[in-house]
Amino acid sequence: MVQRCTKILGYATPMSDAKRHLETLAIHAGQGPDPQTGAAIPPLYLSSTYVQPEPGKPGTYEYGRCGNPNRNALEQCLAAVEGGRHGLAFASGVAATSVVFQTLVPGDHVVACNDIYGGTYRLLDAVFAKQGIQTSFVDLTDPANLDAAITPRSKVCWVETPSNPLLKLVDLSALARICRERGLKLVVDNTFATPALQQPLGLGADAVIHSTTKYLNGHCDAIGGALITSDDEWASQLRFLQNALGAIPSPFDCYLILRGIKTLAVRMDRHCENALALATLLQSHPSVAFVRYPSLPSHPQADLSRAQMRQGGGVVSCVLKGGLAAAQALASRTQLFGCAVSLGGVESLIEVPALMSHASIPEPVRAQHGLPAGLVRLSVGLEHVADLQADLSQALAGIA
Repeated sequence: MVQRCTKILGYATPMSDAKRHLETLAIHAGQGPDPQTGAAIPPLYLSSTYVQPEPGKPGTYEYGRCGNPNRNALEQCLAAVEGGRHGLAFASGVAATSVVFQTLVPGDHVVACNDIYGGTYRLLDAVFAKQGIQTSFVDLTDPANLDAAITPRSKVCWVETPSNPLLKLVDLSALARICRERGLKLVVDNTFATPALQQPLGLGADAVIHSTTKYLNGHCDAIGGALITSDDEWASQLRFLQNALGAIPSPFDCYLILRGIKTLAVRMDRHCENALALATLLQSHPSVAFVRYPSLPSHPQADLSRAQMRQGGGVVSCVLKGGLAAAQALASRTQLFGCAVSLGGVESLIEVPALMSHASIPEPVRAQHGLPAGLVRLSVGLEHVADLQADLSQALAGIA
């Protein structure tokens, strides 16, 4: 039954993915013309079940949880743009993350970067810890810290680069070498960078995770997650869990995310252009203590950013001298920047991690990991940069 449920075929793509650039793959991979009608865009398949010609002999698809043409097209495209062999789509980024940790057993150990999305911290600290999975949260900007944190039961190294919300970078090639030598799987949350700016599998990672809700969808109108790997055996285990746990996206969400991926490359160019301009503005403002943006020369890992990323991304973080009160005031005064969690959409957003995206991390832990209360995170959208600069300037003037 499991083998039948996970037998998935998709639209033929008349090209060798290995010979195409990301911009081309984003538009064509997994998305050839509909074989029945010739429709250029794959139609939406809402069926929850599929008729079998005779009992026990399903066709390509059997049941909506096991497979769907829209999900299959999305999964093929995800694998292609990340340079992997296997793509798996999930109902959310947290669902994709959970499936990775579901491969572990009680007593296993995870080494995770200490600047991490609040939802991932919550999963490890409040959910999987109760199942006997132990986690060490470590500053992985120094690869030596990974080597020191590994125990005989360590199985996974989990990293974000750039990290959320401090935009720390880790040397993926260096961590991959250590993981290979010590027998760990290196899993990289590539949500902030996207495959348009960074491809961790090519740097030695075993798997890539995305919240496809963010830049891959790009329009704040769908929730989803993704997991991409080239490890055939592990992919089989992960796909079994995807089907068994049922945390799969709806056909319509797959359709929306796939549509978003088509414009990923051009959107990321504008996100990065606008973000760098705003990071430069913030860096010179007297109310700002410091700014973190990978492409700024002042970033602690600026050299690594140039070596590992194509551009700096669409997220800018800054710390205000006035602390939490100033951060709240800034996020309340902007007009174009909507005060909201999430990121990666065409519209600009602003948030205070201590009160919003990272509120699930206890305050003492946030302080221990260097996450100050006055931190503000900007998701820089695609509006005209002059309008965004004016909005930030007027909001900052009100708290000076």
